[in-house]
Amino acid sequence: MKRAGFWIYGLLTAFVLGSAFPFYWSFLVASKDSGMLTDKVPPLIPGGNFWANAARVFDSVEFVKALVNSLIVAGTVTLTTVFFSTLAGFAFAKLRFRGRDPLFVFIVATLAVPTQLGIIPLYMAMADFGWVGGLWAVMVPNLVTALGVFWMRQYTVEAVPYELVEAARMDGCSMIKVYWHVCLPAVRPAAAFLGMFTFMTSWNDFLWPLVVLDAGNPTVQVALEKLQSGYYIDYSLVLAGTTLATVPILIVFVLLGRQIVAGIMQGAVKG
Repeated sequence: MKRAGFWIYGLLTAFVLGSAFPFYWSFLVASKDSGMLTDKVPPLIPGGNFWANAARVFDSVEFVKALVNSLIVAGTVTLTTVFFSTLAGFAFAKLRFRGRDPLFVFIVATLAVPTQLGIIPLYMAMADFGWVGGLWAVMVPNLVTALGVFWMRQYTVEAVPYELVEAARMDGCSMIKVYWHVCLPAVRPAAAFLGMFTFMTSWNDFLWPLVVLDAGNPTVQVALEKLQSGYYIDYSLVLAGTTLATVPILIVFVLLGRQIVAGIMQGAVKG
């Protein structure tokens, strides 16, 4: 087996450093004061003001409540999206029922509709339900996504052979048991990737929470916007909040990274 050469490792190292530099720069600015941005030669070593700036973030906005709200919303949306998407993906990939293909085409076609077009009717629906201002208005419209269904259907087609489903059915398994004991273990890498992507998307969502939530009940992104809504923007304060808001995403990536890598390696072996 041929070993990777010097240039491969060099390119990978450059890619990793380039990807990590924005996070490092955010932490660097957050650990100092905004005056460093006017220096002719910006320092590359973090200062000692990060915890003081982080404390100012919690004093300036309701950041604890924003973190809790975002964790509730992103966690709930991630779990429901992964569950319903894997369930629908299994149905579209392995079950035969009337109207299956037209319905799947319709679901995929909804991806071409801009999200902004649905904000007004969606807001009106949330108002009729009495959910405006609460977290239900953010979570319910995102319990499942067309992209998640499409992604899991495409993966399930290759990962779960028909013969395996038929064998489980001959052994007396119901369709729910086939889904739980046969489909889910096979599509776990794709579900992990979908979970990470969904959590990141929900955590970073700004427009819809800004529209539908009350000012005293923000998510993280809305709270970060409030930090820079004044005439003077304190970038050390803003980037301290941004650094704190990035930590949950990194934790989710670490927790799901092993499954994602396993899926990549599985695909490489099959190829």
